[in-house]
Amino acid sequence: MFADGCRGKSPDMVASLRSVGPMKNPWEATMRSILRIWSRPALMAALALSLAACSTPKVQTTKAGGRYYLNDGPPKGITQAQIDAVKEPVPRAERFVSGTLKPYVAMGNSYRPMTRLTPYHARGVASWYGTRYHGLPTASGEPYDVMKLTAAHPTLPIPSYVRVTNLENGQTLVVRVNDRGPFHSDRIIDLSYVAAAKLGYAAKGRALVEIDVILP
Repeated sequence: MFADGCRGKSPDMVASLRSVGPMKNPWEATMRSILRIWSRPALMAALALSLAACSTPKVQTTKAGGRYYLNDGPPKGITQAQIDAVKEPVPRAERFVSGTLKPYVAMGNSYRPMTRLTPYHARGVASWYGTRYHGLPTASGEPYDVMKLTAAHPTLPIPSYVRVTNLENGQTLVVRVNDRGPFHSDRIIDLSYVAAAKLGYAAKGRALVEIDVILP
């Protein structure tokens, strides 16, 4: 499918026209004219560029098989010592951001955020987001920081605190939920880069985790 403003004839459509046999209707000459126009190399090259510009962002594979957007990734020059120096946040009672408590729709799915802290446990896949979003506002209004232990969740109160356990290596970590997402059915939480690094799955891209809300 094409994004709005990027509609046009696809190469498949052109191919289907070419497969049509001898035409016995008044539009034959017109259709053959269209085929001649769309067969010109320069025009087809322009079409290819247009389609590329309208496609979803390309992803690249990390050495361990994980994936992230080409213009995303970890901070340059980050060292393990810097990652180890980041301390876990101390859970405390905070006023919820009222604008994040309303039901909403994202990517065609409806979500109803929790309006109070209650026991919550879930198991699923965690991913992470990096420098592509660094400095941009989160749902809480705070700027995203790749070097803070934060997370995005579709429905947990903002802010709140959860303990994340990487079931693949047993490592656990407390993070502060201050953003919404991920909005993909195959993932339950997005962590900041440094949180994923401390849990040992930044290079892999994702991991099977359990999350538990921490009640104040």
